[in-house]
Amino acid sequence: MADKESKISNSVNIRNKRAGFEFEFLEKFTAGMVLQGTEIKSIRQGKVSFQDSYCIFFHDELFVRDLHISAYDKGTHYNHEPKRDRKLLLSKKELKRLSSKSEEKGLSIIPVKIFLSSRGYAKIEIALARGKKIHDKRESIKDRDLKRDLERNFYR
Repeated sequence: MADKESKISNSVNIRNKRAGFEFEFLEKFTAGMVLQGTEIKSIRQGKVSFQDSYCIFFHDELFVRDLHISAYDKGTHYNHEPKRDRKLLLSKKELKRLSSKSEEKGLSIIPVKIFLSSRGYAKIEIALARGKKIHDKRESIKDRDLKRDLERNFYR
């Protein structure tokens, strides 16, 4: 039974690939998520989309907005709403730090990755990020291509 659970937790690792291209990460945090009903089952199936998702503060609490968790296939009328706001669980110290930093011009909080902890809880990695300019994106592409070429030549 323990082997089955570890396979589940290792198999769920959903990344926001676009975020690394669009943003420069300054700081990363790991937070828990408050989920309803069948959302965890959909996450385990990997049916999550980060398209245009971001984090926002309401009444000193952090929420992730526009994170699309698809409805569970076998769910009935108890299924969840796919694009609802989900509360993120962080310590007060981390929330205060994020709140003060996010008010600076040009900084935003974006979701980077969803995974399952060793105990089976859904966790989300968020990052305090600054948007990249066009020339920064070109530099990222050059670095990525150079790294890929070096790895190809290394293994030959």
